[in-house]
Amino acid sequence: MSNSRLKEFFKLGEVGHYFVRVFQKPDPNKPSNFNLRMMHGINKISILMFLAAIIIYTVKRCS
Repeated sequence: MSNSRLKEFFKLGEVGHYFVRVFQKPDPNKPSNFNLRMMHGINKISILMFLAAIIIYTVKRCS
């Protein structure tokens, strides 16, 4: 029973799947427009900046 609880805890869900999808190469069979590509590009930058800020905060807080 504890194994299923652990799997449930680490489930990604929709938000987690978006983070995985946004860093994958786009599907050539799926139509894409300029606005959608720019939105995903900005989201990539935002995610990376957020992770960098969390790392910097943690390093400064722990030292």
